Amino acid sequence: MFDLVVLCLVVTAVMAYINRRFIGLPDTIGVMTVALVLSFSLIGLNALGVTLLYDRTQSLLASINFSELLMQGMLSLLLFAGALHVDLSELRAYRWQVGILAVFGTLLSTVIVGYSLFFILPWLGLGLDLTWCMVFGALISPTDPIAVTGILRSAGAPKNLELVISGESLFNDGVGVVMFVVLLQAAVGGQWPGSLEVATLALHEAGGGVLLGLALGYVTYRMLKSIDSYQVEVLITLAAVLGGYALASRLHVSGPLAMVVAGLIIGNRGRALAMSDTTRLHHDLFWVLLDGILNAVLFVLIGMEILLIPLGGTMLLAGAVMIVVVLLARLVTVGTPIALFRKRFGLPTGSWRVLTWGGLRGGISVALVLSLPAGLERQILLGITYAIVVFSILVQGLTVGHVARTLPAARAAARMRDSDRPDG
Repeated sequence: MFDLVVLCLVVTAVMAYINRRFIGLPDTIGVMTVALVLSFSLIGLNALGVTLLYDRTQSLLASINFSELLMQGMLSLLLFAGALHVDLSELRAYRWQVGILAVFGTLLSTVIVGYSLFFILPWLGLGLDLTWCMVFGALISPTDPIAVTGILRSAGAPKNLELVISGESLFNDGVGVVMFVVLLQAAVGGQWPGSLEVATLALHEAGGGVLLGLALGYVTYRMLKSIDSYQVEVLITLAAVLGGYALASRLHVSGPLAMVVAGLIIGNRGRALAMSDTTRLHHDLFWVLLDGILNAVLFVLIGMEILLIPLGGTMLLAGAVMIVVVLLARLVTVGTPIALFRKRFGLPTGSWRVLTWGGLRGGISVALVLSLPAGLERQILLGITYAIVVFSILVQGLTVGHVARTLPAARAAARMRDSDRPDG
């Protein structure tokens, strides 16, 4: 296991260097691009009869439980690190907007995507029960802010727009996982659970996760406040995240929601009232570095996983059709409400375009689909999910900055920056 971790870090470091030295794409998108190029090169060599490297790499990837690695390891750290940098006082002003998009938007997207897949697959010679199609809707609906937020910042997008995108993504991960758990039980059991059973399970998962996050955040805050040692305080937050996520798994409550809530408490109240300036500096630096390293590893693994995914012509066609469906679902559930009620949402003109196109799908969707039980359903959903994730990160991720720069607010900010520059 240690050798595997070392190899992942070495490969990631080499790909990050190649991207930074020769390509220059945003870090996460760049390492995934390099990983995809390497994967397709190995596939090409294998087709030409040079099979040794392909077989060795495929065997190595097969030994990595991607779903367990992300869901039981990396996800807790990534969500906590993301929540640390969300200003709760600013987020509070957009709490209803974020709540509506994260909860109702995710639920409606699940239904739209699930029913669409159910009716589209038979036209392609495939077919799944409606419950499995709904499982797909739940796993593909959560969005990933990892690559988007940095691009929006560099494009000069308004701060409130960036805040809503990151806030929605943090919370819809938790909502999507809760939906996934409920629907997967129905799919495996072969029948829809009763409404009371669904409500009870959802309340236990979501409500329990929020309560655990509140308790975990408060206990960690009190511990941080009682001492002044940045080494120990960083260790306490790391232990709180890993231990808290493990506890959430044992209690069968939502670990993602618990991490988001705990991260918001520590990132706001903890940083402001329980840390000295020295501790705050080292604490923030640690979590920024850990977040960057884990994201790089995650996107490299996503790029390499293509070696294990059967992608025939029919599967690619299904993936292409569902890319359009997922984008349309995002437009209906997020873009349209913001376009119609922009003033009530308090966002600048044209925000619906950025929120629609910036709804990237990432590692959590891949991890959830890989956690499905082996069978035809998993094989079909895995191929479609992977096609959507790759398109989302490479195409949407590389063009959302241009979309953001077309906003009137971003153009006005760019003109002000240009006018402030000295001539000559």
